[in-house]
Amino acid sequence: MGDVLLQDLWFHQVDGVLIERVVVEGELVVVRARVSAERAGCPACGAVSSRVHSRYVRRLADGAVGGRPVVIELQVRRFRCRQRACSQATFAEQVNGLTFRHGRRSAGLQAVLERLAVMLAGRAGARLTHALAAGVSRSTLLRLIRRLPDPEIHTPRVLGVDDFALRKGHNYGTILVDIETRQPVDLLSDRTTATVARWLAEHPGVEVICRDRSVAYAEAGRLGAPDAVHVADRWHIWKNLAEAVEKAVVQHRALLREPENTDRVRAVAPLLTGELNAGSGPGPRQSGRLSDRVREQHAAVHALLEKGVGLRAVADRLGLARNTVRRLAHADTADELLIGRWTGSTSILDPYKPHLHQRWAEGCTVARRLFEELRERGYPGGESVVKKYVQRLREAFPHDDPPRKNPSVRDVTGWLTRHPDSLDDDQTQRLKEILARCPELARTAEHVRAFAELMNNRQGQHLGQWIERVQADDLPALHSFVNGLGQDLDAVVAGLSLRYSSGAVEGHNNKIKMLKRQMFGRANFDLLRKRVLLTARGRL
Repeated sequence: MGDVLLQDLWFHQVDGVLIERVVVEGELVVVRARVSAERAGCPACGAVSSRVHSRYVRRLADGAVGGRPVVIELQVRRFRCRQRACSQATFAEQVNGLTFRHGRRSAGLQAVLERLAVMLAGRAGARLTHALAAGVSRSTLLRLIRRLPDPEIHTPRVLGVDDFALRKGHNYGTILVDIETRQPVDLLSDRTTATVARWLAEHPGVEVICRDRSVAYAEAGRLGAPDAVHVADRWHIWKNLAEAVEKAVVQHRALLREPENTDRVRAVAPLLTGELNAGSGPGPRQSGRLSDRVREQHAAVHALLEKGVGLRAVADRLGLARNTVRRLAHADTADELLIGRWTGSTSILDPYKPHLHQRWAEGCTVARRLFEELRERGYPGGESVVKKYVQRLREAFPHDDPPRKNPSVRDVTGWLTRHPDSLDDDQTQRLKEILARCPELARTAEHVRAFAELMNNRQGQHLGQWIERVQADDLPALHSFVNGLGQDLDAVVAGLSLRYSSGAVEGHNNKIKMLKRQMFGRANFDLLRKRVLLTARGRL
């Protein structure tokens, strides 16, 4: 049978709808129903009418049942409006919670799809709708987002302002966040002074503006909300200070290197040459497998030669190559053949051993690095020769403690700008040694610690005194930082005194990046704005 009767629900009333029959047609569940109300209200003038103009059947997609898509075949009526002055002569009746004008889906399914669209956008949302047996295309979901009404924009008392990238390096927008509720208020299509100032003028009531050190946003706040207090974000202030400290460290980077242990060099270098050459002088070895074989072959060759045997015949008898027999015959003694075979005088590394000994005494024990240094000095040999010699050095003169790597500019900058309690013992000791070698960095560290205490304790009223102490010191990098503070001094003092910050704004900025990646190339500004505002305001 094509139609399978699931259940007879003759004239069963559900919220003003009479469900007449539920049947299965293939993989589709069909619910046939009709509206039971006797009259309906005109959507234009609100007049209630019972004069039926005509009837027709609407097919509405609904949520799946048992993994099967559901279609509601709803018989509705078209009424005549009783008000002659009404612009709408006829109108179709609507069922609250089930239908809406021009809709081909039930109100419940429409709400579900809108939530999916806001959460997952196009492709991901479309895949999920097909899994739920209510499949729609990604373009349909994007249209649903665009049709959603804009959320009501309220004016916050404390406003956070920051920019975000629509296309990094090309187009930027502005995000406005209510710092007290930590919810986004609005998104603007650019970050120009005029746009932000216009928004502030159209939404009066902003008392505090939290922002970064941007000149454009500072000017927009003065134009659009002249009475508002500007608060410079503490994270950006500290970032500017860290950049100034890095410049100071770069100026004195020569003093960051660990000083060489000259006493060790003077003590170890002579021992290296003496110890490694011990037992390998110009004299030949007196024992060993190779030396014994050479001596035996030399004696046998000369014994046959004394008997008048020719070189070819000697080679045949002893099973040796003719050239080998010739070398043995021309040597008066076997020692002539053995000299230089095990001594350092024949090594290609000999001219470069003094440099190896010097670097080893200084603490450089990495064979690869030593090989690269020798190659820069013209060494023509391979790396394996250097590795074997370094292994001999390692066995003869092991280093008790591995050499410490010289700290980089970033390392020292981090040590100077981090809380002292977050440094381990080695970092603390190395920083202490660097500050002892460089008085300028030591004074910089004192100023940084003083500024950190001022910021952590929110003592912005003492900023002027700190600036005077820095200006009285000969530290050009910090002078540049102080000059920058002077250009926005009131906002900096407020940022170091008040409890407000732009942390919530930065968090939403990261969320925008996630939404952009999720929408790939379809992240137009209108879609992005709807998703950011609707997601944050509980429309999910």
